[in-house]
Amino acid sequence: MSVVSEIPAAPSPEAAAHFAARLSLETDCADVAEALRGGEPDFVLLHVVGQPEAYARRHVPGAIHLRHAEMTAERMAAWPRDTLFVVYCAGPHCNGADRAALKLARLGRPVKLMIGGITGWADEGLPFAEGAEPGRL
Repeated sequence: MSVVSEIPAAPSPEAAAHFAARLSLETDCADVAEALRGGEPDFVLLHVVGQPEAYARRHVPGAIHLRHAEMTAERMAAWPRDTLFVVYCAGPHCNGADRAALKLARLGRPVKLMIGGITGWADEGLPFAEGAEPGRL
């Protein structure tokens, strides 16, 4: 018996619930890129870390710069209550996206985290935008 099979796999219904829960909280860079290429995305992509200078140097095309510290009920009122937000930060070594997702959830807003962040985007070979505006993919 290998270390892989030493602990039996979860029953299928339990595995399905687990993975559905993960997908309800996370998305990945490839899926975000595909949605952005498809035209008007059905979510708002938020670059949640760093100062405006860092955002201007490199960000995911289509992303709006909004640090988690600036997320207030008043600021988020710019979007309808049912708007889905997708947040990302520098990468797996950064918890800015987790902080932003928590803040948005506490404000009653739908949110998903883009796993990998900027590091994942670069690893996928996807292009970045530069400048103060969101840009397009």
